[in-house]
Amino acid sequence: MGRADGKLLRHTDPMYRIVPHIMVKRSDALNSITLDIPLEPIEKYIRMKKKEGQSMSHMAVILAAFNRTVCEYPALNRFVVNKRVYARKEVAIGMVVLRAGATGAETMGKMYLQQEDTILDVENRIQKFVADNRDVEGNNATDKIIKTLVGLPGLLRGAVSVLKWMDWHNLLPKAIIDASPFHNTMVFTNLASIRTNHIHHHAYDFGTTSLVMAAGNTREVPRRTREGEIVHEKCLPLGLVMDERIASGYYFAQAFRRMKEYFKNPALLEEPPEKILADPEL
Repeated sequence: MGRADGKLLRHTDPMYRIVPHIMVKRSDALNSITLDIPLEPIEKYIRMKKKEGQSMSHMAVILAAFNRTVCEYPALNRFVVNKRVYARKEVAIGMVVLRAGATGAETMGKMYLQQEDTILDVENRIQKFVADNRDVEGNNATDKIIKTLVGLPGLLRGAVSVLKWMDWHNLLPKAIIDASPFHNTMVFTNLASIRTNHIHHHAYDFGTTSLVMAAGNTREVPRRTREGEIVHEKCLPLGLVMDERIASGYYFAQAFRRMKEYFKNPALLEEPPEKILADPEL
């Protein structure tokens, strides 16, 4: 049976058909890495766009670079459910948004990116997403489904168990998948916005999230120059957690190396991608 959010991959490498049977839970299959991203090129780009009258955020640079990387490394958009590997049909980013005027209050929602998006498109999507979800009085789809679940007296545990069973057997309705913050390409959390260091955030066994990225406070990272001198470079650390059942370590390394090239020169993201690769197994 097919899924509303993904297509079953029937001809993946034999290793990746076996591994989900060995590491059944996503929490069994997590690897983590910290990427230290030099800030100077990003901040220089943001200042340049400001002079042009275009607002630009660090988050837009990060998510646009990731989105463009998915165009070139589509296996990043895979997920595993019930020991089977799927190619996701969309690029969806789960994010936490702080509510305006309420200390500590927050909501979680999902933002969709188009693979043709430029960095300016991503900035506009972020601004709209934050504005739509920051309203204290408003309820997004995620809030509504959570309120419905907790409003079932004595039935919350059973309701959640039913949802997990339905997801496991590809019976979860698309409306719930669309509202769920646990069904996405990646969860992104910007801990620098609350002046907190980056972390390696846990992934969820429920849902389809294969990647979690957490940005934290900037820090100085020692680097050796070609002349042998040690200098300290101001960097933005990204804590990444990934489900190793969707791709090899080599594949992840190549993808993140490419993503760092976009961080070095965000202007590359101002034009749509020259090509968008389909998942090699489709």
